Amino acid sequence: MFKIYTKTGDKGATSLIGGTRVPKHHIRIESYGTVDELNSYLGMVSDMCGNAGITESLREVQDRLFTIGSVLATDPGKDVKIKLPDLHDTDVVWLEQQIDKMNEVLPEMRSFILPGGNAASSACHVARCVCRRAERICAGMNDQGEEVPPLVIIYLNRLSDYLFVLARYIGHINNAAEVPWRARI
Repeated sequence: MFKIYTKTGDKGATSLIGGTRVPKHHIRIESYGTVDELNSYLGMVSDMCGNAGITESLREVQDRLFTIGSVLATDPGKDVKIKLPDLHDTDVVWLEQQIDKMNEVLPEMRSFILPGGNAASSACHVARCVCRRAERICAGMNDQGEEVPPLVIIYLNRLSDYLFVLARYIGHINNAAEVPWRARI
């Protein structure tokens, strides 16, 4: 029987795929922890929106986020024995196609909009912010000498765009008015 607890992390360290032990505050752990947080928010968005088409699309994204998590959880300096899933350029193209489809029915944006509209749209905006944080962490990893494949950063960048448009789309199909930001001057 598989046990969920191993007690190997009780002293503040954990293992990457490949066996390297690192502190739990290591940037690799922060990166895939943030991707996991994003994945959880997407589950919440899916549950809240009640739209089968959106749920199906979000399941695709969640699958890719598990792929990204496995990439980030792997020590790039180790030759791992297990077969890990990989990300493809077509995954980014798919996001772009989804963005374009949703934009076909959305009103043109004439100003910045305040996040909100309904609970699912608001949760999607939170997911977008978490996605941007994951992207910043991954970009920072490269600056710190922690290898992150460029496609991971590209995917996260495009995913945040997708989530912004999805938040608008969820509001649109639920007849929630967008609130434009009016700068106080």
